[in-house]
Amino acid sequence: MRTRTATTLVTAILAAGLTPLSLTAPASAAPAKHADDFNGDGYRDLAAAAPYTPVGGKSDAGAVVVTYGSANGISADRRTVLTQDTAGIPGTAEQGDRFGKTLTSGDLNSDGYADLVIGSTGEDVDSDADGGSVTVVWGGKSGLSGGRGVPDPAVAAHDEYGMSLTVGDFTGDGLADLAVGSTGSDIWIHEGIAKASGSGSHHELATGLQTGSGLSGALNLASGDLNGDGTADLVVTGSEASTYDAGTMIYLGSGSGLAYQTFLKSDAWDVAAVGDLNGDGYDDVVTAAPGTNGKSLGGSVSSWLGSANGVRTQPQATINQDTPGVPGADEEMDAFGNDLSVADVDGDGYAEVAVGVLHETVGAAEIAGSVIVLRGSAAGLTGTGAQSFTQNTEGVPGTAESADRFGASVRLSDLTGDGKADLAVGSDGENHPSGSLYSLRGSASGVITKNAISFGPGSLGMSTTDYLRLGQDMLR
Repeated sequence: MRTRTATTLVTAILAAGLTPLSLTAPASAAPAKHADDFNGDGYRDLAAAAPYTPVGGKSDAGAVVVTYGSANGISADRRTVLTQDTAGIPGTAEQGDRFGKTLTSGDLNSDGYADLVIGSTGEDVDSDADGGSVTVVWGGKSGLSGGRGVPDPAVAAHDEYGMSLTVGDFTGDGLADLAVGSTGSDIWIHEGIAKASGSGSHHELATGLQTGSGLSGALNLASGDLNGDGTADLVVTGSEASTYDAGTMIYLGSGSGLAYQTFLKSDAWDVAAVGDLNGDGYDDVVTAAPGTNGKSLGGSVSSWLGSANGVRTQPQATINQDTPGVPGADEEMDAFGNDLSVADVDGDGYAEVAVGVLHETVGAAEIAGSVIVLRGSAAGLTGTGAQSFTQNTEGVPGTAESADRFGASVRLSDLTGDGKADLAVGSDGENHPSGSLYSLRGSASGVITKNAISFGPGSLGMSTTDYLRLGQDMLR
């Protein structure tokens, strides 16, 4: 659903109002330490989507905006805007492609630089409407340049190929693999992706996911090491075809590939994220049920702890806005948990969880949106010490207005290299229908608003009048 590109030369699409920008490359690039460091300078970068951007007069063609990390964080001045009409990017921008609807990253060709993977869920593939496509844009010492498509091995079996994406080393061979979901029950695992278009191999992971309804296929993919064996495991949200139960499927990686471990029945069919909440060395799974589900009126978030045997099958905690310590109130249609991200904000060794609440009413402003940051602890996820941010929070740029949808997307990542994750927020309804991005710093006391910044399409060289929805999706 949702998710998670430096270049020295970007040929932006003038007809779409995109402004080219050249970036000065670092003199040399050490091997990337991070799966989202596209130019190898040691700082994480942020990718966000504007999936309804018109390109060359084609509505809803889509664009991806990348801003680059530094000791001072991200800036609109250090950015790249990518579309399917950008030089070196495969394909052609077409109406309804929604290029950027999903995003992930990792070093797919093992050259020491992170690569950006972009899903276009509305791409037509020959006569197959909305067949979907996946594009890899290569990282390098000068940033991202050039790319290749990742062909759909079973075009007729599903639609919206690339609807969900994640990267992980699922076999423990030291090489990153790409998992791709769609509206079908199959997930395709691509290994050995390289710049030569014919290289690499792939295989199908059969899941038993429900198809042919509003809960079709692999709605969300995430990866992490849940059992501490050094091999990535796969987390899949969707609905079981045999029972119609919504939840999360866990597949453990090994030298022989992915093997099913368990199904976490949680009414959490929309989104999941992974990180170590309790600092025990095992990644944990966080799931969200952002709608009315019998557990809450406005949505809830659950944590499932990892262990040497994989994920524990009972939730460690289930939290909503009526949980003690959590700001706000559990109100119908708030969409608490519409997006999630997990990382350590305060540097204490316990990961925090950023929770989007895009329908939150702020004062008289309906659907203004908010973000709640839940803390990790030795016990796991807790409501104690939770923080809340809206555009009316002191230090946050802007003013909360109806339909801003602040929190449409969230990402926790250390953009300044200080060891503390910063909070990025997408507000895809800001200055409707343009959208905007926000960045708030992490600190020893949690997320702070000092030096908070925001920027919209105008400062990125994009149209300020077209329907863009910048910030609807972010890198996963």
